[in-house]
Amino acid sequence: MKFIRGIRGVTAAALALTLAACGSSVKTADEAPSGGSAAGALVGVTMPTKSSERWIHDGDNIKSALEKLGYKVDLQYAENDIPTQVNQIENQITKGARLLVIASIDGTSLTTQLQEAADHKIPVIAYDRLLTNSPNVDYYATFDNFKVGVEQANSLLKGLGTGPGPFTIELFGGSPDDNNSTYFFNGAMSVLKPLIDSGKLVVKSGQTTFAPTAILRWDPATAQRRMEDLLTKTYTGGAKVDGVLSPYDGLSIGILSALKSNGYGTAGQPYPPVTGQDAEVASVKSIIAGEQYSTVFKDTRKLADVTVKMADSVLKGGKAQVNNTTDYNNGKKVVPSYLLQPVVVDKANYQKELVDSGYYTAGELK
Repeated sequence: MKFIRGIRGVTAAALALTLAACGSSVKTADEAPSGGSAAGALVGVTMPTKSSERWIHDGDNIKSALEKLGYKVDLQYAENDIPTQVNQIENQITKGARLLVIASIDGTSLTTQLQEAADHKIPVIAYDRLLTNSPNVDYYATFDNFKVGVEQANSLLKGLGTGPGPFTIELFGGSPDDNNSTYFFNGAMSVLKPLIDSGKLVVKSGQTTFAPTAILRWDPATAQRRMEDLLTKTYTGGAKVDGVLSPYDGLSIGILSALKSNGYGTAGQPYPPVTGQDAEVASVKSIIAGEQYSTVFKDTRKLADVTVKMADSVLKGGKAQVNNTTDYNNGKKVVPSYLLQPVVVDKANYQKELVDSGYYTAGELK
């Protein structure tokens, strides 16, 4: 696990005005300080889990930057347990949080808590995962998730090479309760489906839609079991899989473990290209070792920077900067969003993108 990373670009000084200390009771609309008097305000930040190192980076980065601006931060991790996250958000409201930053476990499960926040005039920023089925979401900070899928598919094609094919591939999807998962899958299929239809790519399992490929809670062990089942039931009689679309590094590690147990990763049968996402340390090391083919790097420092600027603007009584007001309909409203651009990382450019940029040190990747 990585230590806390500083966030570049967040340089605003703390506000000079002082806010009276928050009591233990919920602040009503009449009690809430007006715009411009937010110094020392409490910000509630909830992350889904510490089991994925990227969420640790996200939480640490946001907390550090908000505290540098003079805010108090209640940072919580729910360990992928929805009732725990519900309780954490309710407690933050009770403590008098002036703003909530929520990276949800299940974007559909928090409508009651979002209504409670709205009742107390507490703005909400959805962080990387869209909160759905509620009008009480003020902003959304994320990466261009459709493009993430496009980049994963293009990287898979690059790994397959320029031959005429046909190439056999298998598809993996993300967690069905994560709104981003369908964006990743649909982005990838916008590239892959024409090639599947033409016969250049063949999905031997026949599982080409999101539902049968989805991995609940992004669980690596579930991905490993599914890959093992595909290999033993579909790739018999010497048939080999030529490539695997994986939407997340944790799943990729599980997929590679299944491949290794079925004879891949040897001189006579190298690993097929396997994609990923989040540039986690284990996967970057795997890429360097020639195992995992690529990952999509989403610089959490930049996402935290955007989110903190959003929060700071809103707490001061202003509006947050956005660059997309059309694409993210949560079922009740189109949520104003700020989208960042992802970057594909492979063995050829990991040094430039990850080490030279300061995201990792060379020693962390040894």
